[in-house]
Amino acid sequence: MLKQLFKPESPYKKRARTLTIGWTLLIFILCFIPGQEFPEVHIPMADKWVHFILFAVFSFLWLCAGPTKKILPILVAFAAGALLGWLVEELQGALVSLGRSKNVQDIYADMLGSAIGVLVFRIGMSLTAKTQSR
Repeated sequence: MLKQLFKPESPYKKRARTLTIGWTLLIFILCFIPGQEFPEVHIPMADKWVHFILFAVFSFLWLCAGPTKKILPILVAFAAGALLGWLVEELQGALVSLGRSKNVQDIYADMLGSAIGVLVFRIGMSLTAKTQSR
């Protein structure tokens, strides 16, 4: 199954698209829940890790929805993650009634996560191509 995921003719593209849309909605839902609704967590930088993971999965899923080796879709997936992270933070800063605030470090975590999601996809695609050429 994993090998099929990275092929341009992947039979999982439709599922990946559905998951991708759902994941994108999840990001919006989680990022706009009022701040006081979250439990107190005593893990250093927990918020940054959550942003990192959300956006790594975001970029990875978007690339799985249309697997390709072409550079433009890969750059678009990264840019979409970075722009979405920026947009979420801008909206959090503007919607102060939610008890949330704009945090530039969250944008950096989003961008790093998006880059790692793209990298994991590219590594998976490369490994799949190598095992198929044998």
